[in-house]
Amino acid sequence: MPVLTAVENVELPLLVARVSAKAARALEALDMVDLAHRASHLPDELSGGQRQRVTIARALVNNPAIVWADEPTGDLDSENAGEIVALMRMLNRERRLTFLIVTHDISIGRATDRIVRMVDGQTP
Repeated sequence: MPVLTAVENVELPLLVARVSAKAARALEALDMVDLAHRASHLPDELSGGQRQRVTIARALVNNPAIVWADEPTGDLDSENAGEIVALMRMLNRERRLTFLIVTHDISIGRATDRIVRMVDGQTP
């Protein structure tokens, strides 16, 4: 949401879930993606990679069993895409988070533990 700060964007799922201590949990999620220091910044004040990190923090704030990521690097240049993939790998290893990533970019797929290829909705 362009009118909300990074921490407010991360708080959104907590508001819907009626969770208390929203700000503290949102800051923890931003810290997981190394953005706690940018919590008060609006999206226009963040780089594309930083905005994607906010999106990942928002996905993590409710401690999901699986993080579903549809083209998580689609709008990023190769450097920022690499940083986002490295972040997801680190969260997988260190926090045991499971990511299911949908991508058309085979280099993103190659950075994962397992690839399931689909063509026209079918596994070949």
